[in-house]
Amino acid sequence: MTTTRVAAIDCGTNSIRLLVADVDPATGELAELDRRMTIVRLGQGVDRTGRLAPEALERTFAACREYAAVIKELGAERLRFVATSASRDAENRDDFVAGVLDILGVEPEVITGDQEAEFSFTGATKELHSDGDYLVVDIGGGSTEFVVGSQHVRAARSVDVGCVRMTERHHPGDPATPEQIAAIRADVEAALDLAEETVPLREPRTLVGLAGSVTTVAAIALDLPAYDSTAIHHARISYARVKEVTDRLLASTHADREQIPVLHPGRIDVIAAGALVLLAVMDRTGATEVVVSEHDILDGIAWSIA
Repeated sequence: MTTTRVAAIDCGTNSIRLLVADVDPATGELAELDRRMTIVRLGQGVDRTGRLAPEALERTFAACREYAAVIKELGAERLRFVATSASRDAENRDDFVAGVLDILGVEPEVITGDQEAEFSFTGATKELHSDGDYLVVDIGGGSTEFVVGSQHVRAARSVDVGCVRMTERHHPGDPATPEQIAAIRADVEAALDLAEETVPLREPRTLVGLAGSVTTVAAIALDLPAYDSTAIHHARISYARVKEVTDRLLASTHADREQIPVLHPGRIDVIAAGALVLLAVMDRTGATEVVVSEHDILDGIAWSIA
């Protein structure tokens, strides 16, 4: 069977991402042509107002216009646009849908937490070869997905803790105070209790971490001089290093974090909360390390098109 050139767009609470790839369903190979990410903060203020802010929509549409040009230039035959947490809950999501349709010619599919879980799981584990079950943890801006399975998803749960939501709710200072850290931690622990009602978090042998909070923590843990996805993909980061990086981020000021070369400017304010979510997950599961995957929901969406 010949390859199909596909484009996948994942629009989350904090970022919008594009993958253009040639996919061969027969061999299970995905050859990446272009992968890019833009921080748009679509979820700015949604927790408080229940609406997508006009400036957040405009930032998102600007990224869509850029992506439309890339998709056209590379000649992708099929496009799927998937939207997650922020646009699921907003009152004015029709404005978002109309804008995307106008620019890209497809409607954004606002997917359920279960669909999000299946895409993330496929993308993250397709190249890994491990005995037993995986626990895939996708720490987003507005929500975190927990998925357990081996070939396919056995159990999944999406909970409303993410790096943007926790930052907006608890406003960790420069640096975060012990009270602010405790408040975030309490929210995360409550979310883990909720996840554990349906997902056996402590059973799987391999913890796989996805998305920007996890890859950024890994990049800092590896002391990389610049962000390097090939060095980060499939890196194994020990619990001790995750704790070290999290403690450092929580104790740092905005100016300190600006000096970290691998930290994307759009993550400076939210990375400490994201790292704390990862650390809490490792504490709860007893994981001694996290396997970091740069392949995630985007890759899963690309597979679903093919």
